[in-house]
Amino acid sequence: MVVLNKIYTRTGDKGDTALGNGARVPKHNARVEAYGTADELNCFVGVARLVATGETDTALSRIQNDLFDVGADLCRPDMSADAQAEYQPLRMVPEQVDRLEREIDVMNTELEALRSFILPGGTELAAHLHVCRTVARRAERLTVLLAEQEDVNEAAIRYLNRLSDWFFVSARMANNGGKDDVLWVPGANR
Repeated sequence: MVVLNKIYTRTGDKGDTALGNGARVPKHNARVEAYGTADELNCFVGVARLVATGETDTALSRIQNDLFDVGADLCRPDMSADAQAEYQPLRMVPEQVDRLEREIDVMNTELEALRSFILPGGTELAAHLHVCRTVARRAERLTVLLAEQEDVNEAAIRYLNRLSDWFFVSARMANNGGKDDVLWVPGANR
C-alpha cells in the first residue's frame, strides 16, 4: 500500500527523479517521458469521464486503472532484474490487451464501415475521446522510442497501441453509432 503523507520531497529540485527501482535520472529521460505521457493520458480520460455514462464510463474507469499499471510498468527499468526485486514489479499482461480487443470487436459490430476519414468532433464525449486517442498515440510513440534504447515490456506497447484504437471506435460510438461522425472532405476549402 502506498502512503503519501508528504507530497513534496525536494529531491527533484535539481531536475532529476527516481525511477521505480530507485535509480535517479533526468526528468527529461525517455522513460520518464513515456510514463509521464501515460499519466497525462489518464488525466484526459478523467476529463472524458465527466460526460461519459453507463458502459463507456465503466470502461474508462478500467482504462484509468490500466494506465496506472502502464506507468508502474514503465517506471521500472531492467525487466531482467524482476526476479531479484524485493517485491514483484507490476507489469502489463496480454490479458489487458485482449480485453481491449474484445471491447473493440463488440463496439465494431454496431458500426458501419468507414468510407472516409473522420474529423475529431461530433458530440462532446467523442471530441474528448479523440483527444485521448491522440495522446495515447503519443504515449505509444514515446514508449516505442524508449524500447529502442532500453528493455520495455511488449505488453505495455501493445496496450497503448490497442488503446488508441479503442478510443477511436468508442468516439464513433459516442457519435450516435457513427451516424454523426464528422467526415473529412479532401480539399473542401481550396
